[in-house]
Formats: sequence, C-alpha cells, structure tokens
Amino acid sequence: MIKLYGFGASFGVMDPSPFVVKVDAFMKMAQLPYEVIPSADNLKKAPKSKLPFIVDNTQSTSTTVADSQAIIEYLNEKYQVSLDEHLSPEQRAQAYLFTKSLDENLYWCLVYSRWILEDTWQVVNNTFFGSLPLPLRLFVPSLIRRGVKKNLHGQGIGRHSKDEILAISDKSFAALSTLLADKNYFFGDKQSSFDATAYSILCQFICVNCDNEFNAKAKSYPNLVQFCQRIEQTYYA
Repeated sequence: MIKLYGFGASFGVMDPSPFVVKVDAFMKMAQLPYEVIPSADNLKKAPKSKLPFIVDNTQSTSTTVADSQAIIEYLNEKYQVSLDEHLSPEQRAQAYLFTKSLDENLYWCLVYSRWILEDTWQVVNNTFFGSLPLPLRLFVPSLIRRGVKKNLHGQGIGRHSKDEILAISDKSFAALSTLLADKNYFFGDKQSSFDATAYSILCQFICVNCDNEFNAKAKSYPNLVQFCQRIEQTYYA
C-alpha cells in the first residue's frame, strides 16, 4: 500500500499544499490504491524537510520518495500509469514546462497571498497556529512568517508590490484559461497528469473557503472554476 504524507485538510481543500494535492489527484486519476497520512508532524520525518513524500510498501521492500514531481515519475515507472499515453511528444514537453511555471511562479504568488496579505494572514494564523499553547502562540507565528517573507524575497516574488504580484498571478490564470478554452481537460476530453497539476494549484485559489483579491481574480475565469468543479465532482465528492 502506498502512503501519502501531507499536512491534512485545511481551507476547504484536502491539503493546503498544492504539491500534496498534486500527488493525491494524480493517484486518484491513475486509480492507484493509497492511504493519506495527514499531520503537520510529518514534516519532522520528511526526507527533504518538505511535504509530500510517499512510502511504498510492497511484500519485501519499502521505498520512500520525496518531491511531488519525483513521486509522479516514480509511480509512472513502477505502476505503468497510462494517464499521458494519449499525449504527443510535443504535448508532453509542453506539460513539463507548464508544470514548472506553476510550481516555480504561481506557487509563490499563492504563498504571498496567504502569508503576507493581512486579511488572509489572520486566517492562516488561526488555522495553523490557533492550537498552540499561549506562550508559543505569541511568537511562533510571527517567527515563521518572517521566514516566509525572507524566502519570498530570496525567490524574487517578495520584491514586488501587492498589485504587481496580483498582476503576475493574473497572467498565469489568463494563460491557463486560454489553454483550457472550452475543453474538459487541458489536452482535450481525456485527462492527463497535467490536469492533476493544474487542479492542485487552482483549487488553492478557487475552492478554498477564504477570500482575498487573488482568489477573486482566479474565480473571474469561468472555465477555470468549471474545471475545478469537474475534478472535485469526479474525485472529491
């Protein structure tokens, strides 16, 4: 049985990390049997100090794989997953580059929208740190938030203004909307692994139960909203 280690449900989605959702959605689409192990404490045993990671136990071996893309590549190879068999070599190359754009650009806009915007920060603070005992509750959230700000600055997104970051996000939303057009999935009427990737980041803006300007911008694209609803009705209802 494959075990998927993540944070656990938050904000109305199965995990606040798009990378955990990516693997979860991929395994659902691939019809692989697995079990989700949800806990923030999973970070303490994560091989790369990040979530997700999986542990794949067979009769005689146990394999641990970290990083969402490495996990998907491992599952594709070991279990001969056929989600992308209908894609041409050109489409597979496009899917790879689209994935990197979402992982390395739009993801950081998501982090900014949650950890830096004051209104959403209060929701994040209560969700992630509300159960801490009082002495820790006074300084741990601010300490971790400062670390996130430092990471955002180092990555580059944090050097922009809020309006600039919102515009960067909107370029990704607009591009995804154009790519999807009136199709059910990004490469036609049949889903591919990129649909798991696209859903994993879009659901963090469209399906969550917290409101901010970034989420409103994503929801302004009807076909992206319908795409998320399609995935949720099929796999998360």
